[in-house]
Amino acid sequence: MKFRSTIIAGLLLSFASGSAAAGPAILLDLDSGKVLEHEDVFAPWYPASLTKLMTTLVVFRAVKAGEITLQSPVRISERAAKEPPSKMGYKPGTVITYENAIRILMVKSANDVATAIAESLTGTRQAFAARMNEEAKRLGMTSTRFVNAHGLHADEQVTTARDLAILAMAVWNEFPEYHEYYGIEALKAGTQTLDNHNDLIMRFDGANGMKTGYTCPSGFNLIATAERQGRSLMAVVIGEPTVEARADKAANMLARGFETMGDSSPFIGQLRASGKEAASPPNLRPVICTQEHWKAVEAARGPSGKPKYTSPHLKDLPQRERVAVAISTGATGPESKAPRYANVPLPTPRPEYTPTSVAEGG
Repeated sequence: MKFRSTIIAGLLLSFASGSAAAGPAILLDLDSGKVLEHEDVFAPWYPASLTKLMTTLVVFRAVKAGEITLQSPVRISERAAKEPPSKMGYKPGTVITYENAIRILMVKSANDVATAIAESLTGTRQAFAARMNEEAKRLGMTSTRFVNAHGLHADEQVTTARDLAILAMAVWNEFPEYHEYYGIEALKAGTQTLDNHNDLIMRFDGANGMKTGYTCPSGFNLIATAERQGRSLMAVVIGEPTVEARADKAANMLARGFETMGDSSPFIGQLRASGKEAASPPNLRPVICTQEHWKAVEAARGPSGKPKYTSPHLKDLPQRERVAVAISTGATGPESKAPRYANVPLPTPRPEYTPTSVAEGG
């Protein structure tokens, strides 16, 4: 408990001073698995919506095993429809394909769709979480446990920056045919355009993915991938105070990485814990989700209310419309043969305080 208090106190100081070193982070070469930078990578942390990368991996593995296809139906249940934002807001009974569901997870980070995937593939959310944990064990994510498919806060859902890097590498390297899903600029759903939450897309040269995450206890998180001159790098940044802070840090890390060959760098499997890590994650709610913090953020952003980036490696958005991928309802593929159970709506936990400008998920 004392160690966690020290972490939170340190984060308060770093946020106040604008320090680049806030939460854990790791930078690695996606082709070799060599680690170019790392900081507190064995510190336990709440994964927030970075969880959805594991949700995606479970789906891809199910497709590969022939259980479903990307055109199979994902059904929105009453329980899924009750998930808090970020969400698509589909009505119960709506059907979409797994392909569109994955696109929505990557761009919108919708919690209702994540729950619908879990229920549609395995019959229950609990069975899906069990499959997530089986995959984590297979990958060697030794400090990770999942209890839900969306990443909304649960004390038992814990990971580390090291484990998240292993997960993201697996999703990227095991299924290269799906790379296009991670760098989508926007989605078009009817008359609505949904921009990707990953602020490196279109702003960082070579950026091509991958996933954002946010909850009050976890902070603002980002796994960002980029390719330049045939090299593919990935930065994992967690526990940042704002969307611009996570983008700035990831961009700076990636830029340094492209200037470093890392021939003598360790492989990710060679990293070892210090033994001084906390037993459980810090809860950043008293740091992130306060009126004081968000007033300071709004003051820094100015009248426009838009994030202001400090990284010299993040450029202004190009003067063109985002390329939007159209999504729609309906599905034609075979349904999962997992057993079905009665859908009994459960009470949905709500955060004690969520800033009106930011929904938990992205």
